[in-house]
Amino acid sequence: MQEQEITEKLKGLIETYVEDKSAFANISPETHLIDDLKINSAHLVDIILDAEEAFDIEIDDESAEKMLTVQAAVDVVAQKLAE
Repeated sequence: MQEQEITEKLKGLIETYVEDKSAFANISPETHLIDDLKINSAHLVDIILDAEEAFDIEIDDESAEKMLTVQAAVDVVAQKLAE
């Protein structure tokens, strides 16, 4: 799966948990999920669980802790898909 495909799929998962749609409209690889999109830690866990289901992967705790920006999340998913 291409990085662009992963990014688009993840954006769809993330959007569900973003209350400020104007912040989501400006999403970029550097966008911080908690600071920029105001996603709380419980919803961050939901995003990780959704990603595991959507991509049919398992994300360990160490990897999950790295998923704080859009690009970091894409990188973790890409790494898990490659394993």
